[in-house]
Amino acid sequence: MTPGLLAGFQRWGQPGSRDPAGGGVRCAGVRSMIQERMTDAELVAEVLAGRTRAFTGLVERYHEPCLRFARHLLGNSADAEDVVQETFIRAYRGLGGYRERQTFRAWLYRILVNRCRTTGKQRRLREERALARASETPGPRLDADGLELGTQLVRAMEGLDVRSREAFLLKTGEDLEYHELASLTGASVSALKMRVKRARDHIRARWEMLDRA
Repeated sequence: MTPGLLAGFQRWGQPGSRDPAGGGVRCAGVRSMIQERMTDAELVAEVLAGRTRAFTGLVERYHEPCLRFARHLLGNSADAEDVVQETFIRAYRGLGGYRERQTFRAWLYRILVNRCRTTGKQRRLREERALARASETPGPRLDADGLELGTQLVRAMEGLDVRSREAFLLKTGEDLEYHELASLTGASVSALKMRVKRARDHIRARWEMLDRA
């Protein structure tokens, strides 16, 4: 599935939209209503049976939650949009490997989390290069309270491993339960609790050190 086709899937079924196959507004609306009543497993079965437009129902069901998750984790709307689009493309292409022993939501979010990790790693490398260049030419001090706070939190998380940072942001920022985190990341609840504690201890110590500096 190409990005353009994915965009078509996202638009199809919205009020006033037309069926990409030419079925008209009413036909698209009826299909959308039917898909809303179908389970994830039923929609997956439809796609695997060759009725690929059923994937629209999965996109419409999970696009906003996935985008919200990615925005919070990555802290960048543009990166989040790209990651979510790639997630659905990969999900569509890999749907044959999905097994019903796990929920489709957990399977989809595992793809999303992995894409977020990859994108985050790539962005950190770009930021490190940019910071290295910027440090050669000191800029003005930023005095806005909100920006100061955000900058200090970012600095306090420096040196924290990716998995602990991810668990901390999901737990404290999204207020997700540990069993939800376990479903998304594939880690055990006990491991996630350790990661969150490690992150909190690291951030607290770094924050105090930055305050003294």
